Amino acid sequence: MADSLRGMEFILASQSPARLGVLKAAGIDPVVRVSGVDEDLVAAGVVDPTPERVVGALAEAKARTVVGGQDHDAVVVGCDSMLHFGGELVGKPGTAEVARERWAKMVGGTGVLLTGHAVLRVVGGEVVAVARGVEGTTIHFGVPGADEIDAYIASGEPLGVAGGFTLDGLGGWFVDRIEGDPSSVIGISLPLTRRLLGELGISVARLWRSTR
Repeated sequence: MADSLRGMEFILASQSPARLGVLKAAGIDPVVRVSGVDEDLVAAGVVDPTPERVVGALAEAKARTVVGGQDHDAVVVGCDSMLHFGGELVGKPGTAEVARERWAKMVGGTGVLLTGHAVLRVVGGEVVAVARGVEGTTIHFGVPGADEIDAYIASGEPLGVAGGFTLDGLGGWFVDRIEGDPSSVIGISLPLTRRLLGELGISVARLWRSTR
């Protein structure tokens, strides 16, 4: 296995700087390729769309989209995060108005941040194996004041992140505690990714920059 991993690229199918930062801090320098999938279209096509199935399908769609043109060995990782809160599955707010509406509901509440993961093994440009999983982390939100919420929304940070908050940025001030994997809340679960790589016969240690 060691020889078969030499020269194999680790491709991250995401434009998220948070996911890239988690991987780099954990010893991996991935090649970044943005998938550009129509998330609404993919979600609409999920059969029996439970929250877990939706984020899992989105993660795999992102990973498969960047495989095209890949003519050598690689492992491709796609992720998608959404917040399950009050019976609703929500992604990025996109606008200040939507972010404000969501935070009005989330204050003092509890939700589950779901991150779907798909790991594809690519050999000679073909997907030869897939491992998929979902990590759920319970988020207990604090009770920020109206002025704090206004300042947070004005920063622009919550507009482009799943659920309208971050754990590793300004939003961390408004999260009282979590139950589960913090790296998954940031965007990619290291423990789950390691297990999925293992399902494909790949030891994560062989992908660290110091051992490649």
